[in-house]
Amino acid sequence: MPLDSAVATVTDRIIARSRDARTAYLEKIARAAEDGPRRAHLSCGNQAHAYAAMGGDKGLLAEGRAANLGIVTAYNDMLSAHQPFETYPARIKATARAVGATAQVAGGVPAMCDGITQGQPGMELSLWSRDVIALAAGVALSHNTFDAAVYLGVCDKIVPGLIIAAATFGHIPSVFIPAGPMVSGLPNDQKAKVRQQFAAGEVGRDKLMEAEMASYHAPGTCTFYGTANTNQMLMEFMGLHLPGASFVNPGTPLRDALTDAATERALEITALGNDFRPVSDILDEKAFVNGIVGLMATGGSTNLVLHLPAMARAAGVILDIEDFNDLSEAVPLMAKVYPNGLADVNHFHAAGGLGYMIGELLDAGLLHDDTKTIAGDGLARYAQEPKFANGELRWEDGPDAPLNDKILRPAGDPFQKTGGLKKMAGNLGLGVMKVSAVKPEHRIVEAPVRVFEDQDAVKAAFKAGEFTSDTVVVVRFQGPKSNGMPELHSLTPTLSVLLDRGLKVALVTDGRMSGASGKVPAAIHVCPEAADGGPLAKLRDGDLVRVDAEAGTLEVLVEDFDAREAATPDLSANGVGIGREMFEMFRQSCGRAADGAGVAV
Repeated sequence: MPLDSAVATVTDRIIARSRDARTAYLEKIARAAEDGPRRAHLSCGNQAHAYAAMGGDKGLLAEGRAANLGIVTAYNDMLSAHQPFETYPARIKATARAVGATAQVAGGVPAMCDGITQGQPGMELSLWSRDVIALAAGVALSHNTFDAAVYLGVCDKIVPGLIIAAATFGHIPSVFIPAGPMVSGLPNDQKAKVRQQFAAGEVGRDKLMEAEMASYHAPGTCTFYGTANTNQMLMEFMGLHLPGASFVNPGTPLRDALTDAATERALEITALGNDFRPVSDILDEKAFVNGIVGLMATGGSTNLVLHLPAMARAAGVILDIEDFNDLSEAVPLMAKVYPNGLADVNHFHAAGGLGYMIGELLDAGLLHDDTKTIAGDGLARYAQEPKFANGELRWEDGPDAPLNDKILRPAGDPFQKTGGLKKMAGNLGLGVMKVSAVKPEHRIVEAPVRVFEDQDAVKAAFKAGEFTSDTVVVVRFQGPKSNGMPELHSLTPTLSVLLDRGLKVALVTDGRMSGASGKVPAAIHVCPEAADGGPLAKLRDGDLVRVDAEAGTLEVLVEDFDAREAATPDLSANGVGIGREMFEMFRQSCGRAADGAGVAV
C-alpha cells in the first residue's frame, strides 16, 4: 500500500524543518563513533577501576574483544511497574556471559510515581524528573566503557528521559526492555465510579481505599491506557523494543525469554559485530512519525504530546503541535482501552494488541515500513507476536482480524475516523485536547469562566456547592515556569460529577492532565503559559469562553480582553519543601510546553 498522502506530507515537513538540527546531530554522532568501541581508548588505570568489582568477568573485559553491555536501570519497589526490574540485572549478566560477553550496571536513575504524588506537592517535581533521568543516565554512560546499552524503565517520565539520554549517546545501540502490565484487578470503570462517589460524598474513605487497592494490586504497570502504557506502545512503533514485548505480564516464562532475547540482541548489534545499529539510525524523522501515528490510533496519553518533542530534539528532529494535529486527522482510532473504553491493556493485548494494529496500519499506508529497528530493517516484523514453548522463543504472524471488536477494530472500520487528539488554538493561546474519551455532546462548551490558581480551590468550590450552571473551569499558573506543570488528574472525579449532573463543563489550563484523564473536555498545555505573559493571566470570573473541540478553537468572547492587565501569580510555594526549592533553575530555564518544556534539551 502506498504511503498515505497526509503521513507523507507531515513527514516531509518534519524532515525539512529538522534539516539543520538533524545534520548537526548526525555529524556529532559520527565523530563520537569514528574511533570505534570506546573502551579500547581508555587507559589501563581507567579500565582497572571499571572492572575491579567484576570478578570472573575481568578477563573478558580487559581483553576488550567481547562486547560489554551497560545497564541503566530505573528500578525501585515503590513503583509497581518497576519492581520486576530488581532481578533483571542478574539475568542480563548471566545471558551476556552465556554468549561470551559481559554486562555491568552503568547506573540508576530516579523514577517517581505520579499515582503517589497525584494532587500532592511532589507532583510539581514530576515533569522535571524526566530531565533529571536524562542527566543521570548521561552520567551513567559517560564512563565510555559500553558497546551498547539496555534501558530498564516503563512509566511516565522515565522512558522519555531515557530516550533523551539514548539519543545523546546515539553512537551506541540502545535496547529498551519492559516489565509488562500487572494482571487485571478491579475494572478501571468501577474504580472511577467509586472515585466519583467519594467526590460526591456518597461513599466513605474506606470504600475508596478498598477500590484503589483492588485496582492497583500487583507488580507491573497499571492496567489502564495512561502514559506508562502509551510509552510501551511507542517503543514498539519506534522499533526500540523487541516485537510484541510491551504487554507481556511480569513473572511469566515468556517475559523472561523476551528479556534474555533483548540482551542477546543488544550484544549482536554493537560495532564489534556485523549488524551495527546505533540508536541514532533508529531515532529518525520516520520513527517519530510512526510513534505519533501509534499515539493517535490507540488514543494514547496527552503527556506524549509534551514528551515527544523533547525526545525528538535530542535526536535533532523538530516536532510541532501541527504535526500531531494533522496526523490525528489522518489516522483512525482503532482501540478502546480505558479511559477511552472499558477494556484494560491485558484485554487489548489478548484481542490482537499492537501486532495486529501495526499490521493494519502498515497495510493502510499509515506507517513508514522503511525504518530501522533493533530487530532488523522494516517495521513489518512488529506485526508478529512472540510465543514461548518447549524452551524456545519464536515469533509468529498475529491474528488477521481482531479477537474482540469492542476493544480493537480494523483501520477500515475504526471506532472513529480520526485519532484521539485535537489542536486547540485561539486568543487564549495554543493547547491540545484528548478527544477520544470525550463524548461528542461534550466537545463544545460556551460558558462563563471560573478562574482558579490551584486545583484545591476548585475542589473547595465544588464542596461548597458553587457549580450550579454551565462553567469553563480555568486553572492557571500551572505551567512549567510557574510550578513545574503538575498533572491535575485529581480534578477528574470532581468535574465528572458535574457532567453527570447534566452541566456543560470544560477545563482550560496551562498545566497537564493524567494519561488516564479524558471524560471531561480539557484544553491543556496552553501556552504561552500564564506566568510567561499568556492570555490566561487576563481572564476574570464571568468572562464568556468557548471551548470547541470540533473546530479546534479556544477563545474568550470579551471585547476589552487584550487591554487588561495580567494577574500576578503567587509562586511562594515553590520555595517551601518537598524538594521544590531545588528546582528553581529548571523553572527558569525550561522551554515552552509546545516545544516539550525541556531543560536538558
